[in-house]
Amino acid sequence: MSLQTEVMTKMKEAMKSKDSVALESLRAIKSELLLAQTKSGASEGLSDAEEIALLQKLVKQRKDSAAIFVSQNREDLAAPELAQAEIISQFLPEQISAEDLKKIVTEIIESVGATSMKDMGQVMGLASSKLAGKADGKAISAIVKELLAK
Repeated sequence: MSLQTEVMTKMKEAMKSKDSVALESLRAIKSELLLAQTKSGASEGLSDAEEIALLQKLVKQRKDSAAIFVSQNREDLAAPELAQAEIISQFLPEQISAEDLKKIVTEIIESVGATSMKDMGQVMGLASSKLAGKADGKAISAIVKELLAK
């Protein structure tokens, strides 16, 4: 089932159950999908990688907004943002564990022959493409820095 079809199905369920947070989140996904489809001008839908990138962007926006609200002592505004991020995350592939992430990044470092922080860009490029949708960019970056700093 395509992402757009899945979102529409969930929207109907959210409308029936009167879940306003879920409905708002799903409408945001639908809006971004439509914008991306019209911007590309392609008659066919978005690729899976483009859909994942779009969903990751939406989740990141919500989490960044929540962090700003928390720093300003506005937990009342942060809670809905985090709830929306959680709902949008349901459409992303399952995230890999920290141990598996560390193992994969270690393999990439060994295959590239990276030895210092100068090689971080090369490692990040490979890791980001290999782990697209499966791990957060910040988590990948943190592990790459940790492993290359040794």
